[in-house]
Amino acid sequence: MYEFKTVRELYEASYYGDAILKDSIDEVGLEGWIRTNRNNGSIGFIELNDGTYFKNAQIVYDKTLANFDDVARHLTGCSVSVKGKFVLTPEAKQPFEIHLEEFTLIGDCDNTYPLQKKRHSFEYLRTIAHLRPRTNTFNAVFRLRSVLSMAIHEFFQDQGFVYVHTPLLTGISCEGDDMFHVVTGNKMDELDNYFGKKTLLSGSGQIHVEAFAMAFRDVYTFGPTFRSEKSNTRTHAAEFWMIEPEIAFADLGDDMDLIEDCVKYCIKYCMENAPEEMNFFNTMIDKTLLDRLNHVLNSPFRKMEYTEAIEILKKAISDGVKFEDNNIFWGKDLESEHERYITEHVVKGPVFLINYPEEIKSFYMKRNADGKTVAACDLLVPGIGELVGGSEREENYDILKEKMIKANLKLEDYQWYLDLRRYGGCKHAGFGIGFERFLMYISGMENIRDVEAFPRTYKNLDY
Repeated sequence: MYEFKTVRELYEASYYGDAILKDSIDEVGLEGWIRTNRNNGSIGFIELNDGTYFKNAQIVYDKTLANFDDVARHLTGCSVSVKGKFVLTPEAKQPFEIHLEEFTLIGDCDNTYPLQKKRHSFEYLRTIAHLRPRTNTFNAVFRLRSVLSMAIHEFFQDQGFVYVHTPLLTGISCEGDDMFHVVTGNKMDELDNYFGKKTLLSGSGQIHVEAFAMAFRDVYTFGPTFRSEKSNTRTHAAEFWMIEPEIAFADLGDDMDLIEDCVKYCIKYCMENAPEEMNFFNTMIDKTLLDRLNHVLNSPFRKMEYTEAIEILKKAISDGVKFEDNNIFWGKDLESEHERYITEHVVKGPVFLINYPEEIKSFYMKRNADGKTVAACDLLVPGIGELVGGSEREENYDILKEKMIKANLKLEDYQWYLDLRRYGGCKHAGFGIGFERFLMYISGMENIRDVEAFPRTYKNLDY
């Protein structure tokens, strides 16, 4: 009697050894898709993937099979059902194989199928985004994306954080002017009539989640956000996801402790829960990946004042280091090349840059006692530069109002945010992690378009 299993179940079961398997698995069935099908005229091998595990199951068939020729002609992409004997193969590359006894075609694949047994460029695969999850690389990417999502939730839920779904439609912005404007109607006099005011797609859930921190203490939001920058760099997308926790009764030091715990937890979680995928990335994408991630796991995150970083960069230039932008001065918003120099060549590990000039940071960040800097931090890591940005929030009503006026914000739109300071406000802090950028760092993938299912970037909305 054939018992249908998943490829994951068979791999997991095979690790327990022959004695248990003989009693539990004999004749099995699988349903999945043919990755490859090759035969030498007398024996054939199908690599079958059913979507439950990164590795394939090997199906072996020979001339004793009545429909040998029919099985041999079904190639990459077909969906099939197979039944056969489960056989342990501990001396082979794979721990088991299935000796085929019954084969049923479920869905044929015509000869225009664009994925064949060869290396395809990532650029080409972006043009067939609906099919690329079937390749090894993108199967690994999107399985790891799922695992990393779970890591985020487990980290915060285990510590008692409340998950808040912040709105995607908003009338305010906390991250600048590069926002999508939502309109209704086709005539000029109908635009914005739905809400009766300018409406934007949210670029961050932070301001809204702050309101919940004043009730639940520790909260987080994790969802899609949008920016309308006309940029085609490898790290920019018009739609992306953000992880944004907010913690009450907390200062910048507490914030950095939480960032370090979160980053290390998520890296370790991915390594433990997606080992096959991580080994694939380390072998095929970035051969330094696991060493780099283990270095982060085993390193304390250092702290460096922004002012010190500026002096280090100035000295580097005087010593002959060449940056694309050599114009370094106090008050400069550092570029990725400067951040990477600090983390890769100076610290040689993760580092928080702290206490930035107020002029280059957002209005909601707490002004320090020096009157020139704010209690902000950016976590810089080797290989990417900035990974996380956070700050203690300005809890003083009058100072926040002053900063909002200076930023040319319409106070009537933000009055509810100001109210949080006069109705039982307290010191609080938070941070934001670009989810895709974090996924790029953990996987070694170099382009944000390759870690999003259907990327939305400037001049690109194909699906």
